[in-house]
Amino acid sequence: MARTTTDAGRADGTPLPGPAAPVAPARRGVSRRDLLTGGLVAGWGAAIALGVDSARRPAPTAATPAPEPLNGTVVVPFHGPQQAALTVTPQTHSIHTALDLRPGTDRAALARLMRLLTDDAARLTQGRPALADTEPEMASTPARLTVTFGFGPGFVAAAGADVPAWLAPLPAFSIDRLEERWSGGDLLLEVACDDPTVLAHAHRMLRKDARAFTTVRWVQQGFRTAHGTSAPGTTMRNLFGQVDGTVNPAPGSAEQARAVLRSDGWLEGGTTLVVRRIAMNLDTWDEVDRPGRGASVGRRMSDGAPLTGGVEHDDVDLDALDGTGLPVVNIAAHVRRARATTPDEVFYRRAYNYESETDGAGLIFTTYQADPVRQLVPVQQRLAEADLLNTWTTPIGSAVFAIPPGCAPGGYVGETLLEG
Repeated sequence: MARTTTDAGRADGTPLPGPAAPVAPARRGVSRRDLLTGGLVAGWGAAIALGVDSARRPAPTAATPAPEPLNGTVVVPFHGPQQAALTVTPQTHSIHTALDLRPGTDRAALARLMRLLTDDAARLTQGRPALADTEPEMASTPARLTVTFGFGPGFVAAAGADVPAWLAPLPAFSIDRLEERWSGGDLLLEVACDDPTVLAHAHRMLRKDARAFTTVRWVQQGFRTAHGTSAPGTTMRNLFGQVDGTVNPAPGSAEQARAVLRSDGWLEGGTTLVVRRIAMNLDTWDEVDRPGRGASVGRRMSDGAPLTGGVEHDDVDLDALDGTGLPVVNIAAHVRRARATTPDEVFYRRAYNYESETDGAGLIFTTYQADPVRQLVPVQQRLAEADLLNTWTTPIGSAVFAIPPGCAPGGYVGETLLEG
């Protein structure tokens, strides 16, 4: 049935003119002024008709989902008994920088340096710019930024303290091809974050404030699976495509504390860090079929489960035999050679991949432990003696650092050494 017009308007919804409304004479065109003033009047009319300010946003309703929280706003506390690298799930990006002390840098200078760097780190990790920060906007979204400091033997000696026997280069392993440009160092800065731009800014600020006291020895940048890509707790994969770090204490757990924390002298509540740069030959790895890849590690490539069955975190049955009576897990498979034979060989690993056109690809293999000689060296020795992965991997860098405990507000990292 056709709709009829009423006093309210026409069938198409437009209003009818009132009986007394004068009819304007027709004009041949519309001037620019008419368009501007007409639009202005129309705009005010629409706002009045709606009864709201045109810039105001409607309030959320039950049908409007709340915005998802931004990872950029997540803050990791800086102050505490341990430095933050031990307390958080590893972030997506990391920069390890080793610095050498300038000649003449004494105990008093080291205290000034560490006060300055601690203040920088305490601000930046909480989303606040460092003092004299020329790009303060870049500090506003910390994205789980953490800064961890480590002391090499040269730092401890300059502080006037005895250098522990374990704070020295690891023993030479037969598979090592170490390069000076990736080894050693007096002071370590490890900066980690889920956002590479925030990371670069924080790293630059720390480097600037350390410049008067130090020179750069090496810089190693690494990456892991991006935040939000996989479910929390998913084991990272290295550039060979293998799950990497299945057997690892959880950050902040009692197991981790037993494995990493020291209880002696100025390092009480601290730990040690070993940084090993492992070059990986991806071209020759490409020549290996998937069964061969799995056999080299002792785990399935698809999901990281042991070749003896089960799921990733199930124990590997090293005694299992195949139909011919041979071990299911090769006697030189990585999982067999790297397995802790005693509780003393447990350590916490926090590795990152690296890749560049000039420096190749590989793994920045970092481990935290109370004593590297007692916990890490026996495992590394077994791997050097026989590990199928040695066919495609070569250690090219190595460094050992003492990681002092954290600090309270008003204090600074390293005060247990420099103020004791």
